[in-house]
Amino acid sequence: MAPGAPTATAAPKRSGRGSTPGRGLEGRTALVTGASGAIGRACAVALAGEGARVVVAYGSDEQGAQETAILVKAAGAEAVLAQADLADPASAKELLSAAGEAGVDVLVNNAGMTRDGLLLRMRDQDFTDVLELNLVAAFRCTREAIRGMLRRRWGRVVSISSVVGLLGNPGQANYAASKAGLIGFTMSVAREVAQRGITVNVVAPGYIPSKLTDAMSEEAKQATLSAIPCGRLGTPEDVAAAVRFLAGADASYITGQVLAVDGGMAMGA
Repeated sequence: MAPGAPTATAAPKRSGRGSTPGRGLEGRTALVTGASGAIGRACAVALAGEGARVVVAYGSDEQGAQETAILVKAAGAEAVLAQADLADPASAKELLSAAGEAGVDVLVNNAGMTRDGLLLRMRDQDFTDVLELNLVAAFRCTREAIRGMLRRRWGRVVSISSVVGLLGNPGQANYAASKAGLIGFTMSVAREVAQRGITVNVVAPGYIPSKLTDAMSEEAKQATLSAIPCGRLGTPEDVAAAVRFLAGADASYITGQVLAVDGGMAMGA
């Protein structure tokens, strides 16, 4: 844990289901990894809007995490900043410690990275580093968070995959493998814990505005848009809306599913 990271604090007492209209996660704690980025921030704010106390987990972008925490507080929820290097096997325990003794009720595995390159030019390190952060870190965080969920017989795990994990993409063999791996991982864990009141699902975003899309040529952007039946790029809020739904009481009978938030790109995949 980085210097200055918060010590463990007790989470507020968990309230009953639907205690406050429109705030179905009141009294629960959510942990969002990669919460300094656009999608992670939107997810953190969406869960805060449902009343969840949010652990804003980040790797190196402290300023971005601080900005996310401000928005979480503006939504009326408590924010706990927690820095961790998810490539470190000890990081998952550190994040759960930052959440407090009561543990985590909602885990959003959002942290990720790309290191693109054509297969014949891709170094071993480029492949393994992407799998380590995108897939192995999600495994570790889920394993730690789910211990408390099993004791409480309630929990939500939502992992952020990608349409690339469903369709593939040239130059992203490592990224596609990691995101497809999240889907298989989710299916297996969902079967293990379904009888304990825990759901485990995947959200697979399509093209969301980012530094990557900003750098695309106008021709490439138009080609991308032509492949999206809805005719527009998605937004971080589109993704967060799906996460908020899967984390809530209304999705208690949905587990082991992949919800593509991609404007229709993966239809038929």
